[in-house]
Amino acid sequence: MTVTLTGAGAALPERILSNHDFAHLDTSDEWIVQRTGIRERRRLAEDASLAELAALACERALSDAGVTPQDIGHVVVATSTADRISPGMAVEIATLLGIDRPAAFDLSAGCSGFVYALDHAIATIESGRAEHVLVCGAEALSRITDHTDRNTAVLLGDGAGAVVVSKAPGSLRPTFALGSDGTRIELLYVGQDRLMRMRGREIFESAVDAMADHTELVLKQSGLSPDDLDLFIAHQANARIVQAVARRLGVLGDRVFLNVDKVANTSSASIPLALAHAREQQLLSPGAVLGLAAFGAGLSWGAGIITWRAPAAGRGMTGPAADRGGR
Repeated sequence: MTVTLTGAGAALPERILSNHDFAHLDTSDEWIVQRTGIRERRRLAEDASLAELAALACERALSDAGVTPQDIGHVVVATSTADRISPGMAVEIATLLGIDRPAAFDLSAGCSGFVYALDHAIATIESGRAEHVLVCGAEALSRITDHTDRNTAVLLGDGAGAVVVSKAPGSLRPTFALGSDGTRIELLYVGQDRLMRMRGREIFESAVDAMADHTELVLKQSGLSPDDLDLFIAHQANARIVQAVARRLGVLGDRVFLNVDKVANTSSASIPLALAHAREQQLLSPGAVLGLAAFGAGLSWGAGIITWRAPAAGRGMTGPAADRGGR
């Protein structure tokens, strides 16, 4: 037995802001696209509930996985922009979904939050304490954006994504590696003024190094090579960062997933949103090997290898890696 992702769901606010909406910051669509790959982002209404948006993403993930709320033993929500300081959103989301008294908590690790939450979910299932764990990344980054700062305001979006993590038959165990460095907090943080501050050039270099190095580490620990990855999904902060990491790894072309052009940087929501959008585009097949990587405030980072569902009984891997002789 192993642990796999069995369902994914996404939810985005209705309001769309294009790059032209930031012309007052002395910028342009061409400037933003060239430097980030971002063309538009979503905005949650000021009086809207992030928990309700997250619950919609979770509901879609449950439906995709074919499990009921009663099957869920733990709910973990990665967020830095919850509706309340306390309690965490996970408790409210579980109630909205009709999950009866699960273990439920929020986790704050910036843009790395979803990878950290996923690692926890896998460990919970491997220890025998649950068969299905619901993991959600949800952010309303507009709540912590300095809307007068051209360098950050154009980068950030709101949204929610969720996955169901399940015990399933299979031979490839998930492998994750996490890390942090508190000596470099000043590169990326949200202070007491509740506004994000970032030194972009230094973050770019650090993000590429950390995500590439840790992806190589988990590949080695799994006995895999970059050629065995069916899809590589990194935190969608900036298209140039994702592409630089992919080049370092030697994972190119249609095996690198990007949706940053449509959603911008959604912090802990970015990887589950990307997974759900890849699912909608029929890019995930049973047994597909996924490489995930994230980098964010803290500084924190992480990478992992996990499969999408289990191949049918008696059959081997059915994803593109199988055609390349992957495991």
